[in-house]
Amino acid sequence: FARIPIITTPDGSVVLLQDIAEVREGFEDSDRFATYNGDRTIGLDVFRIGDQTPIGVSAAVREAMAEIEADLPPGISWDINRDRSEIYQQRLQLLLKNAFIGLVLVLLLLGLFLEFKLAFWVTLGIPISFLGGLLFLPPLGVSINVISMFAFIVALGIVVDDAIVAGENIYEYRQRGEGPLKAAVLGARDVAVPITFAILTNIAAFMPLYFVPGYMGKIWKAIPVVVVTVFIISWVESLLILPAHLAHTRSKPTSRLTARLHEIQQRFSRGVIAFIDRYYRPVLDYCIRWRGVTVAVGIAVLMVVLSYALSGRIGIILMPRVESDRAVVTAVLPSGTPAGEALLVQERLVSGMERVAAEHGGDLLLSGIYAEIEENQIGVTAYLTPPGVRPLTTGTVTRLWREEVGSIAGLKSLRYESDRGGPGRGAALTVEMSHRDIPTLEAAAAALSERLEEFPNVKDIDDGTSSGKRQYDFRISAAGQSLGLSSSEVARQVRNAFSGAVALRQQRNRNEVTVRIRLPEEERRSEYDIENMLIRTADGSFVRLQEVVEFSQGRAYNTISRRDARRTVSVSAAVEPMDETGQVMATLNKSVLPQLVEDFPGLTYGYQGRQASMKESTTGLFSGFGVALLVIYFLLAIPFRSYIQPLVVMLAIPFGVVGAVLGHLLMGYSLSLMSMMGIVALSGVVVNDSLILINYANQRRLEGEPPITAILAAGVRRFRPIILTTLTTFGGLAPMIFETSRQARFLIPMALSLGFGILFATVITLILVPCLYLLIEDVMWFFGQGEGISGSRRR
Repeated sequence: FARIPIITTPDGSVVLLQDIAEVREGFEDSDRFATYNGDRTIGLDVFRIGDQTPIGVSAAVREAMAEIEADLPPGISWDINRDRSEIYQQRLQLLLKNAFIGLVLVLLLLGLFLEFKLAFWVTLGIPISFLGGLLFLPPLGVSINVISMFAFIVALGIVVDDAIVAGENIYEYRQRGEGPLKAAVLGARDVAVPITFAILTNIAAFMPLYFVPGYMGKIWKAIPVVVVTVFIISWVESLLILPAHLAHTRSKPTSRLTARLHEIQQRFSRGVIAFIDRYYRPVLDYCIRWRGVTVAVGIAVLMVVLSYALSGRIGIILMPRVESDRAVVTAVLPSGTPAGEALLVQERLVSGMERVAAEHGGDLLLSGIYAEIEENQIGVTAYLTPPGVRPLTTGTVTRLWREEVGSIAGLKSLRYESDRGGPGRGAALTVEMSHRDIPTLEAAAAALSERLEEFPNVKDIDDGTSSGKRQYDFRISAAGQSLGLSSSEVARQVRNAFSGAVALRQQRNRNEVTVRIRLPEEERRSEYDIENMLIRTADGSFVRLQEVVEFSQGRAYNTISRRDARRTVSVSAAVEPMDETGQVMATLNKSVLPQLVEDFPGLTYGYQGRQASMKESTTGLFSGFGVALLVIYFLLAIPFRSYIQPLVVMLAIPFGVVGAVLGHLLMGYSLSLMSMMGIVALSGVVVNDSLILINYANQRRLEGEPPITAILAAGVRRFRPIILTTLTTFGGLAPMIFETSRQARFLIPMALSLGFGILFATVITLILVPCLYLLIEDVMWFFGQGEGISGSRRR
């Protein structure tokens, strides 16, 4: 380009481009300035594509950098300050460890309640179901990742329930003296119907998770796909494969070790039978005789716990906050702030973090500081050491950083974050306000910000307004018009002079290179340069810009947001602790926002950001939950041949919710969207035990027994499989529930809902369901539709 001829003079000499202009090849202009540990830096983000794995990409990057390092000029160094493959690997190892521990717990529980050989074959159904499910995941578009692995853990304790019911029934026949083959056939046949409908209710309960809308629904969609696939495989395994194995299994021990294990199991089995006869049967008999009082007490407990949960005393959040390995502060200055002032703010933020690190472990706490300035926005990221090394949590580091820096005058907004990049990130509260008059809208936003400052737990408030960048507005003067200049012509020349006129676009390999012609940098720095730039007129002469236009200074908004053609402004803030967001919102809805509408007529508002996502996801989830309950009801009505008894079975669902809430209180967790997903999935699991209980009572009644005798016998006979399915479900989830790793924090609430929900619902199944079963018989007998609890019809 430098040797392109421009003109040829009369004497034959040629004027080249390099003679009249500086020709330079470089990158496009940028207001971005970044440092890492005080040195100028360039950051690269490397992402995987296609079937690449995070671990593979990380290894490839490290290998490539090791090769490049030898060719780097002196003084240039490189560092990897964030490797997400390490988090990915930690989470996978965590899930695999919890899955293994859960599997061992399930095997031990089964070994205590059943014969050890029987326990082995029942437990073997878990890996068989998992392997079968894995075969179907690729066609269904599900990969092996953290969410799908967690889905297998959720299914771990549930999937064995069907095999437990079938295996325990076969075990019961063998205890009566039946041979292995006959016991397998009779045992599987007796429970084929309840097992089938238990599987169907489980599937119905998990399906709403598949249809959760929004971003969160896309993340968790893998859970129902995995669980439903595993359920279907387990149904085949429990009714066909398991009985085939047990039909050829000898119950007599064949070695000294198996004899010893058999002796331990038999002793435990006798203890369970003694417990049933000595404690459970009398308690159940007493409760069903005082069934009205028992049901009333149960409903009272239900109302108290649910009222407590709905009162706002338990925080409700979108996602549990996951502690990050980095603390981030973002400062926004007014548009047009000189670069020197931005550098001063950046230095204050960086030095504040350095003082925090120096006082709390130095290199044991901090691995590096990345600082970046882009126009009027400053970002500083403190990369911390791993959790097992650093002496402080990220939240504590962020709090100390805020205290060390203090308030900075002249900032538009300042936000500290300790959970950036993880689930549940972002501003806790975002209120979008709209009004047709912009000054009124900005005044309302300022008023809301002032009210938010009155809350002691609300921090980092951003009123969403901005004065915008300074801009020059001009219109052609009379002198300019007399010279034949138009607004468009003047605008074109100004744009070409300062931004550059595109002379050529050239393809270079995969990139397009643009050739621009513009004034030298020293002639486009100041207002003086604008006012005195030369404008070419129609006759080829040149005049100064200020001679042909009239100037006025104004402001240009950085962003203009509209909703339904109305201007909007979003006021955002952080709430610490996060679970108090609901209390802040309650106050806003009750007094603050209605008062703003009264003070600024025509103002409208709504929640956006995290609260909008929460509303969208929960609305879709509970709509699906309602459909799932209807499906479960009609599924239960088929084997019962009744429209009343399914309601008895489904009584366990609200009490499962009670257990889930109590579990969150006990473990110190706020309710979240994951908790609610667990509660929805719980609805199908908790009805299984009630289904088995009522189905057995109905069988006894068909044999001629009165309702009170049938339900008492059903409670005694089904006590062991009900307790066993509960313990194995909880045992499969227990390692995840009691996991202390931060990587599991966003998964634990769903495990809490399922685990503690099934525990509490089991007590209801064994005590309250029989009482309600007889209460319904009492009502039907009163209206002449039943035979009464003793088997006599009312005349």
